[in-house]
Amino acid sequence: MTGEDGARVLRETARELAEVAATLREASRHTTAAATDGAVYGSLHRAPAAGARAQRAVLRAVTALSGGPVGTLGARLGGMAGTRSLAVRVMTASLRLRIAAVCLDNPELVTDPVLARLQEAVAADREMDAVRALCALIRDRGTARALTAIAPIFGEFLALRALLDRNPLNDHTAWLIAGGEAAATADPITGMSNRAIAVLDVGEGAARRTAAAPGETARLAEHGSLLDFLTNICVVGPTGRALVQTVTGPDGARRHVVQVPGMRIGNPDLDSPADLLGAFSSTLMDSAPFSRALARAIEDYGIPSGDDVALIGHSAGGAAVMNLAQDPRFCARHTVTHVVAVGSPIDFKRPASPHTWVASITNQHDLIPSLDGQGAGSCFDLHPDWYVVDYTDPTHVFPACHSIEHYTANITEDLPEVRARLDEQLEPFHGPVVRSQLYRLYDRDPGTATVTTAGGTVQLPLQSPEGRAFTAYFTAAPAAAAKLLGEHGRAVRVGGRALIALHAFENRGTPLGDYGEAHLGVVVADPDGPRPSRMWRELLPSGEHRGLGTCFLHSVLTNEVAHAVAAEVWGHSASVGAVRVAGDDRSASVTVADTDGAILTLAGPLGRGLPFVSRDLVVYSRRDGTPLRSHIRERGRRRAHPSPAMRLTVASTGHPLARRLDALGLDGARPVLCLVAPARSSLRTPAVPLPAR
Repeated sequence: MTGEDGARVLRETARELAEVAATLREASRHTTAAATDGAVYGSLHRAPAAGARAQRAVLRAVTALSGGPVGTLGARLGGMAGTRSLAVRVMTASLRLRIAAVCLDNPELVTDPVLARLQEAVAADREMDAVRALCALIRDRGTARALTAIAPIFGEFLALRALLDRNPLNDHTAWLIAGGEAAATADPITGMSNRAIAVLDVGEGAARRTAAAPGETARLAEHGSLLDFLTNICVVGPTGRALVQTVTGPDGARRHVVQVPGMRIGNPDLDSPADLLGAFSSTLMDSAPFSRALARAIEDYGIPSGDDVALIGHSAGGAAVMNLAQDPRFCARHTVTHVVAVGSPIDFKRPASPHTWVASITNQHDLIPSLDGQGAGSCFDLHPDWYVVDYTDPTHVFPACHSIEHYTANITEDLPEVRARLDEQLEPFHGPVVRSQLYRLYDRDPGTATVTTAGGTVQLPLQSPEGRAFTAYFTAAPAAAAKLLGEHGRAVRVGGRALIALHAFENRGTPLGDYGEAHLGVVVADPDGPRPSRMWRELLPSGEHRGLGTCFLHSVLTNEVAHAVAAEVWGHSASVGAVRVAGDDRSASVTVADTDGAILTLAGPLGRGLPFVSRDLVVYSRRDGTPLRSHIRERGRRRAHPSPAMRLTVASTGHPLARRLDALGLDGARPVLCLVAPARSSLRTPAVPLPAR
């Protein structure tokens, strides 16, 4: 018997055992219900002897099936005590057979002594030995190669461990994974609900047209084919955007292709629905902001009702397009003929139309497709009507093997039969591209507005997808701060002194180009609101509802357009200059200069840092005498450094920023706190007039 035949037999046997285990578990529920039914006990007086014998028989059955005195509760208590129910023993045997089948396809899982040791420890429920073996694997191979090594049996490992450990909270998830019933609804290690996290991803979904960068335009395909569509996804990349194109097919009919990259690289809670939270919810939920934003993009694009549409997605993008394909309302407006999901966890999604052709392409060493609980070791044929390709290649290092570039190279060079089959199915979409439009996706409608300034036309809110941020807080004499503020607000005091903020931001990929900005401001309470009784309470609300903010005294921006926007849109006192932020986790420096030289320098060691929750920055200003309020939504890993050994040096120039620093007495001062965000995204909202009180 060949290895392929042996693996098939092992999977068939594993499936039969899984079905037996599920039957035993169901029988346990029924016998438990019979044993605990009050009506049964109430009728014992009618035939005491026969009733007692029947009751003892039921209790013996419950004990045998559940490993404990009373059904499911007994099974959980027995599991905590180390005993195993018959159903659990049968299901763990099924999981071990699945692991053995994967090992036949991937012999390195057996021949590698470290992996063999890990498998043996997990299967024997020797938790400490399993932890030691996993640590040894990571120490020997590194995290990426360790994940790559166990990826083909990752789901089976998690289910096996969950069934054998003494934590009753993860049993339900283990049965879902092992039984192929539904997507894992909880973390199989702790038992914490995944949906509790997924439901945090809220928003109606929105999309805005955006232009491709000059380098992207030249690389986007002008013809439709499988490799062209995959190449387009490579070009767009994980940037929170999607591409909609119209092609003229071989028969002269116009058809449409929606191409969606995977999770946007960066922070877990961006304004993009394609962030980490969005990828999570798209996998677990039938509808999420990611798919709703795609629907908005398609609606804006204007695909005629009833036209043929192909949906092609990678990673979380594949899960999002499957959510579209299973939405009856979307499918009532559009004819979804094809869905191609590459490296996506879509095993438990179903298209609304039985006529939609679905292809799922996954690399066995890619962990992402198994996040719904089904991986290479699955013994269930969940989709006999789909075209499913689960392959392996010699360069299967995670996370590299998950990239769309890697999948595209595999399909092009290593999987000619797969490429031919997909191209055959997508033949109606082969032809010249007659229209192409990129969309940026949002969780919520950003409320865009077009504003004309001396530097040109700008669309708000102003988004910076990448960059870094540095903020230093100082204290100053309250009288000096009040004199500079005038009527702009009341300075917040810390230890009897006014709190001053120096912000330095670097922004990349914005509609204004790449630019830097530095702002000197006084932290103020709501200028027109009552003085808060407890200042710490003002830190709790989100930026939209928080009164505590910063009044910018002067700003320096590195290009003319950004300067015009700062002055004319947000009403800041501003000038053009140079801003440079540099440093690492141990030290940092900020330099602000103009054509005459340095205006200020802040440099030195940061000292010990602590993780810090990113908060939106509320900004107060005035334009033509009208008080304004805006806020900067910030996302990114941030660290707080209390009392760093940095020192501010102010040049003796007549620059407005230097004059204000001198007035506050900050030349030579040390900050009381620094906040550092080495990777940051931001969204600056339009300025809104404060309501009259």
